[in-house]
Amino acid sequence: MKRLPPLPALHTFLVTAEHCNFTRAAQHLHITQGAVSRQIAGLEAHLGYALFQRQARGLSLTAEGKDWLPRVQQVFALVEQGVREVGGRSATLQLKAPTCVMRWLLPRLMEWQALRPDIPVELTTTVQHGVDFRQDGFDAAVIYGDAPDHGLRVRKLFDEQLTPVCAPSLLAGGPPLAHLDDLAGHMLLHPSRDEHDWRLWLQAAGARLELQGRRQHFETLDMAMAMASQGTGVAIGDWALIGDDLRSGRLCMPFALKVRTGKGYYLASPDKGMPVGLIELLDWLEERASQ
Repeated sequence: MKRLPPLPALHTFLVTAEHCNFTRAAQHLHITQGAVSRQIAGLEAHLGYALFQRQARGLSLTAEGKDWLPRVQQVFALVEQGVREVGGRSATLQLKAPTCVMRWLLPRLMEWQALRPDIPVELTTTVQHGVDFRQDGFDAAVIYGDAPDHGLRVRKLFDEQLTPVCAPSLLAGGPPLAHLDDLAGHMLLHPSRDEHDWRLWLQAAGARLELQGRRQHFETLDMAMAMASQGTGVAIGDWALIGDDLRSGRLCMPFALKVRTGKGYYLASPDKGMPVGLIELLDWLEERASQ
């Protein structure tokens, strides 16, 4: 069995074939032109045939060189993929997410780390709802808003569905909250200053309530939910994000109506090769969202 050619010589062949010039190949490889020439000559001697035709104005591939080039390109592409994927199994994944999704995402990531301590995740929170992977050094991100359509790999988690929520104690011992008009007797908690979410839900419910009574504004959805769970008032929340609060009894829904806003939450990643660990994480989060 003939001995395999040395890997450094094959790499030198690949770079030289792409430039068809010893000088430029040497500059790319950070070695001398003479070293490039000697490695190519040694490789040709090992194979028993020429790979390049030496010409006054440069180099050109021989028929054998042309046959070798795609094979060598494939070999190094597989090596590069292996380095990226195998290394990705132990490297910490960088995930970005808006604060509004923390009530759902954080418990799932803690569950993931218990199941897969070999694939750690570092989470960065932000008030921004989008991501620019060309500038941000993240492996993936949760995006809130309209479905992205600009060169990203996207998986849908769930739609935004608005519904009023409050503490069970408020229903048990506070002013009545059985009909839409009863909302006028309660403090309304807003997760944003524009009051858009409450207005959208009230309009869909057919309520004539004016948002001129007692109300409190917060900077984030999480803050509004925290105050609602303490019995302070009735907050407008995203049903998809507060399932844990509803199951645990921290919050309850005084009305059954859930209003879709047309927006949603999506998992996004760059439109290029991804580490195996990242694919496993995104698959798992997508499955948890479907439950």
